[in-house]
Amino acid sequence: MSGSDMDRGGWSRGPVDAEQMIAEARKAFFVMFAFLAVVWLLQLANYADDYAFSRDHGVVAGDVTSLPGILSAPFLHWSWAHIESNSGPLFVFGFLAAYRGVVRFLGLSLLVALTSGLVVWFFERGDADTVGASGLIFGYFGYVVVRGIFDRHLIDTLIGVVMAASFAYMLTVAVPGTPGVSWLGHLGGLIGGLAGAWLFRDRRPRPAARSGSGSGSGSGSGTGTPALPQNPANPRADLHKELGDLGLL
Repeated sequence: MSGSDMDRGGWSRGPVDAEQMIAEARKAFFVMFAFLAVVWLLQLANYADDYAFSRDHGVVAGDVTSLPGILSAPFLHWSWAHIESNSGPLFVFGFLAAYRGVVRFLGLSLLVALTSGLVVWFFERGDADTVGASGLIFGYFGYVVVRGIFDRHLIDTLIGVVMAASFAYMLTVAVPGTPGVSWLGHLGGLIGGLAGAWLFRDRRPRPAARSGSGSGSGSGSGTGTPALPQNPANPRADLHKELGDLGLL
């Protein structure tokens, strides 16, 4: 990472190479598209077999033989209404979780599936087969909301604030009281997403900021817009740089 990517002790300014970010976003799009395609193809087969997949490969609390279902349950659903309600949020939050790096996203997905499934396995009551992608949805949601804080990245922090304000109502089904819904699976997924934001945070070293040089460091002349000072002591320097990269300054 170059000196222009990260100020010492400050917020990440994001990758200088916009093409790299676009390439990662493109990969994230196709990963989520493929994920949803697999989920819907399995739903077709599941429906044709009277939902035998959901009965045989879900998570049953306390049943040791159902532990492998922790990895298969997120791909399965109990009805068309079930999969339809999950598909939109799964794609949106999955894409936002993946667009900074698909490899990190795959690790996050495994972690969330494990925490969601294990919470159901340990604490759910009854012998119902629990399936569905909602645990992943809650995990991706929690990850997106706090990722920017742990990565010290302004744009991701703003995305997190917007998502938290827009979808805070989702948390109402992560607490007891909604009939027919595994709130424990939702809560376990949310815990996994929050933990993943910390575990998969950006650990790259932060080099010292480059001092301003060239014509941008002077008073500015001619018809060009003078460059904003990049003094690390200026608390708004990183914000100015982010806005400038977005073309807002």
